[in-house]
Order: sequence, then structure tokens, then C-alpha cells
Amino acid sequence: MATPNIFKLAFWFSVGAPRKITGWLSHAITFLAFVVAVYVVLAATYLFIDPWVLTALFLTGTMTIAFLVIGANATSDQTRPTIPDYILSGASLACGIFFFFEANELSSRIALLTELTPAQYWFGLLMILLTLEITRRATGVGLLAVVLIFMAYNLFGHLIPGVLGHGYIGLDHFLDIIIYTTDGVMGLPARVAATYAFMFVLFGTLLYHSRGGDFFNDIATAFTGHRHGGSAKVAVASSGLYGMISGSPTSDVVTTGSVTIPMMKKAGFKGPVASGIEVAASTGGSLMPPVMGSAAFLMAEYTGIEYREIAIAALLPALLYYVCVYSQVHFRAIRLGIGGLPRESLPKVGATLKSGGVFVVPLVVLTWALLAGYTPTMVAVYGSLAVLAVAMLRSHTRLGPVGMYKALAETTVRSVAVAGATAAAGLVIGGITMTGLAAKFAHLVYALTAADQIFTFIVAAMLTIILGMGMPTPSAYILAAVLMSPLMKQVGISDLAGHMFILYFAVLSAITPPVAVAAFAAASISGDNPILIAAHAVKLALAAFLVPFVFVFGPELLWQGPLWKTAVTFVTAGVGLIFVSAAIENYSKWVHNNATRLLLAVGGLLMLTPFIASTITGLAMVGAAFGVSYLARRETRNA
Repeated sequence: MATPNIFKLAFWFSVGAPRKITGWLSHAITFLAFVVAVYVVLAATYLFIDPWVLTALFLTGTMTIAFLVIGANATSDQTRPTIPDYILSGASLACGIFFFFEANELSSRIALLTELTPAQYWFGLLMILLTLEITRRATGVGLLAVVLIFMAYNLFGHLIPGVLGHGYIGLDHFLDIIIYTTDGVMGLPARVAATYAFMFVLFGTLLYHSRGGDFFNDIATAFTGHRHGGSAKVAVASSGLYGMISGSPTSDVVTTGSVTIPMMKKAGFKGPVASGIEVAASTGGSLMPPVMGSAAFLMAEYTGIEYREIAIAALLPALLYYVCVYSQVHFRAIRLGIGGLPRESLPKVGATLKSGGVFVVPLVVLTWALLAGYTPTMVAVYGSLAVLAVAMLRSHTRLGPVGMYKALAETTVRSVAVAGATAAAGLVIGGITMTGLAAKFAHLVYALTAADQIFTFIVAAMLTIILGMGMPTPSAYILAAVLMSPLMKQVGISDLAGHMFILYFAVLSAITPPVAVAAFAAASISGDNPILIAAHAVKLALAAFLVPFVFVFGPELLWQGPLWKTAVTFVTAGVGLIFVSAAIENYSKWVHNNATRLLLAVGGLLMLTPFIASTITGLAMVGAAFGVSYLARRETRNA
């Protein structure tokens, strides 16, 4: 076997090979996944289960499946598990059985006062080792290295002199907090994965199996397919609609990109550009309410802000994101001379609404439940029930017992990677809590930035993107939030604006080079350079890098302020992004030369700011660019 090259990015961010298992083992895994799903649904709707027990049984159940369906590395056998895989799966199941029978004792014991029994000690240690291995398989060595660094700090940080040092923490103390309390592996991130996130994944899976995804793709095609660059606009609209439900940039790219990327390449877009459009459009789905992504549920749980308030606040920034992506696609299509798709090949709006318009109902139900103040879990439950109800109206969308069985089992399998990543995040967060590292880190950054808001935001953005390299969005968000949220408060930023800022950059870590996991997913479809794909996606997603700075200085964009000011900020920012997009794509009707292009770009950027003086200055610069370009075109026509 070749020795892995630790100096290559592929080593740090490669994950285990997903397996397509057949035969009796496939049926056994499907049944176990179904049992886990039923357990989570019952816990969410009917049973009252201690949070620690709920999370522990969910994690051990998903890890039992994970070691069988994810190979040890990228070259593992993709059809059957190995003997070590069976051993690790069996060990996960053994942990689950132990936690089940010890549930009453473990949920009522007092941490650090009740001494761990030998069985609790060894099963706790085994659980940590299993968590580390599933982290490596599901998310790569990069996140594992981060976890191991924090664990080393917990166990050996007492040897560090100065402000970063802490008191001695023994292994039994570490195990007690990390495994047997809700501050570690069984803490907030994994609990969200076992409740809110799982139920929304179930909603998306039911919608997919009942062919609701086909409706959203068809309606997007019907409305946008005939326009300039129609294939790319279909990708933007359909990926945004699907991503709004799935909440995962990578899964969205894999699901919709297999259709849209070849379609865009056939229309005339180069491979990296087509893939970049798909990646940017899919990424925005994690920012668009009502579902958003798992990180939004973590934000609600961590901050105590109602998910309803988060979803409402996220609406206008997400719309600005898609204004920027759509505008760049439009101007590039005009510049390249790429027209729309033939009208006769497109689905008709009326026929599409007639055949699948009922699938709008679940989104309406989701929005209603959200605005009515129901918990995120119950919002997902009502949405799922609405999907089942409308699917019953037609034979080809109806889900029978077999369809329900498969959908529930698939939901568990889809949650495997997120469960592993959130358990790893719990290891880090528990360690940060034990050592008080968050306050120490905030103190150092506060001294570094001299309490300057703009420098603080830049540090927060860079830290979140770095932490998010190769990580799932929920892990990137929660780690950055734990480290940076104390500092956000110190510089006078509200919890909603500060955490929304971190959420945006956690999502953007999926497309930011050099480790852009969504771009690598697109590269597997198009066969193009993933770094080049990521570069195009970053350019298209420019708004997501700019808008967070707008709403931390102008929270009216998050509906915090007078409605007239919210409206003015939103409109001027939207128009400014259109001008910036035109400058980026060198739109000939508005750009005459490099000087007018610069005027248009700077003017558009100034219009993004929530300050009246800069907005007026930006309008004047845009007006000057338009005037010069108009006179130049007029002179050319006369000549």
C-alpha cells in the first residue's frame, strides 16, 4: 500500500468511500436505519426522552450504520465492509446497548461528584475513539486534526504558561464531562442533529420520494429557461429551490448538478463556469428560509433566539444573494451570446402547476407553522405531514408503506455524516467549556483588534472560513460561534446580527478555496479543476461576502428598525449589486471603458452600505458611468 502524502490537500480532506451494499446486509442496514428514524420521530412527537439519552442512542445508532456504509479511505471496497468495519460497527452497537440499559443511572448522576464505574470509564473511552474514527471517515483528517489539537490542549494545557494555561484535567475528569454530560459529544450540536436537523432532512426526503423535487425543477425551467442563458438560470432557480429544502450545498450540487451542469455546458458555458454557477446557486440554499441548514438550528439553540426570528431575518440577505448570482449569469450570457432554451422543449407553466402545484402547499404549511411560533421540530413535522397529504392526491406521487419505509431509512443514512461531524464538534466545545478557552481567545483577539468593529469582523470572517475548510457547515458555525460570539458582544453587536454574520461565512467555507467541498463535488460531475470551479463560485457569490458587513452595520436589513429604512436599504443594496454584477461581467451597454467600469463597480459597492451619504455618492458615480457610456454610444452611432 502506498504511503499517504501528508503534504497534499487530498490527504487532509479525503473521506472514506461511500458503499453501495447489496444482499442481506443491505436489508439489515436499511432495517436498522428505519428503526433509528422511527425512534427519532417518536422522540420528537410523542415520547419524552432525556436529552442525553436521546442523543446517545441516536449517535450510537447512526455510527453503527456509518462504519458499514463508509469505507476506511477513498480506496476501500465499495461493495462490502471489511472485518475492522464490522468490529467498529459492533463496538458502536455495544455502546448503544450499554447506554440504553444504564440510561436511568447515566441521566441522573452528578458529573465530577459521582465516580465513574469501570464499565462507564471504558465505554466512555471507546465512544471517544469511535467518534474520532467516524469523524475521519465522514469529514476527513482535517477536522480530526482540529479535534485532536483541542483534546491535547484539554489534557496537557496545564503545562502551558501564561494566560492560555489552565488547571490540570485528568482523563477521568475529561471523560466525565465529554461523554456523560450534555456539554460534550452528547451536547448541543449532536442534539440538534438528532432533533431539528433530522426532521427537516426527513421533510426533504419525503418531498424527493414523492417527486416534489421534479415539480420545483420544472417550474424553474418553465419560468427562466427561455431567457438569455436559460440553462444557467434554470440551474440558479432550481438549485435555490431545492437547496432551500435540503440545506446542504454539497448534496444539492450532487442532486441537481448532475442535470444542470451538462445542460449548461451544452448551451455554451465552459465547464468551470457551469460548475461554478451550480455551486454558487446550491450554496445559497443554506441561507434561504424557511428551512435553511442545520447551522441555523444550531444558532437558534445556542443563542436562544427563536428559529422563526432567524428565518425572517435571513430572508432579505438571501434574496440579495440570489440577485447577485442571477445578475452575473444574465450579463455573462448576454456577453457570450448564449440565448435561451427552445420554448417548445420547455414545460408549460400552466401544465406544470396543474400536475405538481400541490407541492407548494408543504412550503406554505412550513411558513405558516414557522410564523405561528411552533418549535422547529414541529414545523418540520407539519411540513412532512403536508407532503404526505398532497402526495396522496395522485397515484404516481403517493407513498405507500414501502415508500415510507425507504424514506425513513434513507433519512437516517443521509444524517450519518452530519451526526459524525456534530459529535466531533461536541468534543471541541466540551473542551473549550472546561478550559475557558473562548474567553481567553476573545481577550487575545480583542487586544489584537483594539476593539475596532471592522477588524473584529474581518478576523471573525477569516477564522470561520479557516475552521470551515473541509468541515460541514454546522461544525464550522458552532466552533466559530463559541470562539467569536463573546467578542461580538464586546464590540456592541447584537446576538442576531453577530451570529448571522458567522453563519454566512460558515456556509461560504463550502465554496472558498483551497478546500471547497461543494466545488469538489461539482468537479466529480464536470471533470474540471475544482479550484477553478471554486474561483468562479466565489465571484458569483460575491454578495455573500459583502452583505454580512451590511447587516452588522445596518441591522434594518434583518428587519431590526423602521420598515421604511429596511425597504430603502434592501432596494439600494439590490440595485447596487446589479451594478456591481454588470461591472464584473463588463456589460457593454453600461460600460464603455475601464474607467466607467470602475465607476460602476465602486458606485454599486457604495450603494450597498447602509449610510445615506455613501449611497448618494454611489448613485452619482453610477450616473457618471451611465452618462459617459451613453454619450460614447451616441457618438459611435452618429459616426
